[in-house]
Amino acid sequence: MKVFKFGGASIKDISSIKNILKIISTYNEDRLVIVVSAMGKTTNALELVVHNYFNNKENLQASISEVYNFHSEIINNLFEKSHPIFSDISKSFEKLNSFIKANKSPSYSFVYDQIVSLGELLSSRIIHHFLLNNNINCSFIDARNCIKTNSKYRGAKVEWNITNKKIKDYISDSKIIVTQGFIGSDKNNFTVTLGREGSDYSAAIFAYVLNAESLSIWKDVPGLLNADPKFFSNTKLLNQISYSETIELAFYGASIIHPKTLQPLQKKEIPLLVKSFKNPQSKGTIISKGIDINPLVPCYIFKENLILLKLSSLDFSFMVEDNISDIFKELHKFKMKVDVIQNSAISFSVCFFDKYNKIKELIKNLEGKYKIDLHKNVSLFTIRHFDEKSIKKISNNRKLLLEQRTEKTVRLIFSN
Repeated sequence: MKVFKFGGASIKDISSIKNILKIISTYNEDRLVIVVSAMGKTTNALELVVHNYFNNKENLQASISEVYNFHSEIINNLFEKSHPIFSDISKSFEKLNSFIKANKSPSYSFVYDQIVSLGELLSSRIIHHFLLNNNINCSFIDARNCIKTNSKYRGAKVEWNITNKKIKDYISDSKIIVTQGFIGSDKNNFTVTLGREGSDYSAAIFAYVLNAESLSIWKDVPGLLNADPKFFSNTKLLNQISYSETIELAFYGASIIHPKTLQPLQKKEIPLLVKSFKNPQSKGTIISKGIDINPLVPCYIFKENLILLKLSSLDFSFMVEDNISDIFKELHKFKMKVDVIQNSAISFSVCFFDKYNKIKELIKNLEGKYKIDLHKNVSLFTIRHFDEKSIKKISNNRKLLLEQRTEKTVRLIFSN
């Protein structure tokens, strides 16, 4: 058994869907579970539907029509007019409108999950019918019957014992199965979503329960790179990387596989392959047990628009646990996302992202207790497996505000 996951970028349009057929056709001797995300930017479009439901009823139907028209155009180009997919898609939107009329819950998160989940249900239906139409014998499974969770909407936690049984009950002897990422259901059978990187996580859940040979995540990149090509030139493909090293890079902010996806795979040592749907024959990146990283090259992670706050005691007394605890309470209160901390005898530095623009309130609460040195709009570079050449490359013509080194990692904060 292999598990394949196709994200929104790999099923964003008609040519992408036809490309999936080519990929599946080369594996049609294998047993496959195919996990799909919503198509293209459908999740964003459905989030607008949720927003309009609560805040802008006048534009609600127009935003639903946008989603309907997008999927209608795709199926019009892939299927004959008499095909049952047209009825399937119409019924899905009828259910959406029925929910909107009948819903009494004021909970944004609950409504979000019931509406946004439509994206995965539509894409999986279309992929399933398209594969059948092209002589790929496959079955359709609703992931909500398999992945059972608690009722924390928009970030549900998996109930592993029930999920384990349900997946084994529902997965048939069919060689190829199409299902959805990102969604599951709670004990009342209401739809839930699994939060950030939920589709990758869904694929890992299926792989774990089914003791899969491997999980392949198909992306629009050659595999995992040592830096984000949007910010760095001459990036290098990582041929192999360990589970723990991938989690380290994710911790520092790399756009990489989310740790919650890796955890079930690591338990059973199931390899994760990150492959290019543009070049399916290339090897991509293997994430597995063993060697930390191959090739051993510096890996760069860049974050911008951060704040560096340096706090010093007013009377030159030590910065001790009570002070640091007080500072963290304030950071937590204003929901500051902390990236770097560093302390000396009489000072404490913290670099963070001010998501909710609360820096003035934070400073007001700290004034009078500490001497404050504030640097706005700083940049943070993290280099994993650094050498002096990689540090020099980043530091060139920049004013360094803070440097932090461990055995394998250096973190550099610069003013802009």
